[in-house]
This record gives sequence, C-alpha cells and structure tokens, in this order.
Amino acid sequence: MQTAQQIGPESPMREVLETYPAGQRALFKRYHIGGCSSCAFQPDETLAQLCARNGNIDVNEMIAHLRTSQEQDDQMQISPAELRDRLISDIKLLDVRTREEWDAVRIEGAVRMSQETMQEILGKWPRETTLVIYDHTGKNSLDAAAFFQGHGFKDVRCLRGGIDGWAREVDPKMRRYRLE
Repeated sequence: MQTAQQIGPESPMREVLETYPAGQRALFKRYHIGGCSSCAFQPDETLAQLCARNGNIDVNEMIAHLRTSQEQDDQMQISPAELRDRLISDIKLLDVRTREEWDAVRIEGAVRMSQETMQEILGKWPRETTLVIYDHTGKNSLDAAAFFQGHGFKDVRCLRGGIDGWAREVDPKMRRYRLE
C-alpha cells in the first residue's frame, strides 16, 4: 500500500482508495465521480486520467481533498473502548446491519436502523443528540453518518471496526461472524 505522500498523478485508483478509504465518498460528494455507472472509474485508471476526463480537475487539488476527507472520516471514528466508556451517557447507538445480523448478535442498547427508525430519528430526535453508528466491520457506517450529518445532526460518530471490533476489543465472548 502506498503512503499518502506517494500518491500522485500516476497512481491507479485502486491504490488511491487503499490509501484513502474515504476517497470514493469524497470524490462523489465534491466532484460527482464514482457514485454511479455513468461516472464510475476503473481500478487501474490513474488519478491523472480520472482528472483529465472530468474537466481537467487539478490533480493536486484532488489529492488535497482526498487527504482532508480521510482526516475528517478518521476524526469521526470512535474506538470500541471509548464507546464502552461513554455508553452510560446520552448516546444513541444505531445498528445499520441487516435484520439477520441484528438477530444473530448486537450491542446492548442499540437500535436497529429501519425505515421507521429513520423517520423517528429525523422527525423527533434533537440534532444535538450524539449518534454512534455501527455496522459489521466499520466500512459502511460512514455513509450512514454522512447522511445524518447532512440532515443536521451535529455529533455523529462511527464505531471503528464495527461490531467485529467491539467483539475483539471490548466483549471477546460476543459471537463473531463473516459475511460471504
């Protein structure tokens, strides 16, 4: 894996996204790149090629945006140990996994995200409420966090490593699973 300093115009998008896991969301949010089939990119396409075919975006500007977005995503993460210590405070814990995953294992006190839950949250919960969102491994919860931030929630966090990280670091007796 390349370090952030090594990402440059000739870096393939596969390596860019390995270095900046928040990159796909950041590119779509700012440049409308990579979110759908009409604006998709290939893993072997270079950053320079991507910029050139999207209105000659300045490569260094894009790299700076990717770096900043990754830093913002990193700051939004909460470790399993920190969450354990804060669960007694006024935190709302949201589980964005499937019904089957929820039925198999969950963190005590969590609320499973459903259409009804989302309507309640958006309609009734104070925007100052601290939301901590978790999924299986911590990769998809950031998308949900961005959604709630976009709807005015001021303190949205994601559980680093998801429920799998919680099981490893906080509750080793919790059953772990793999998705196929």
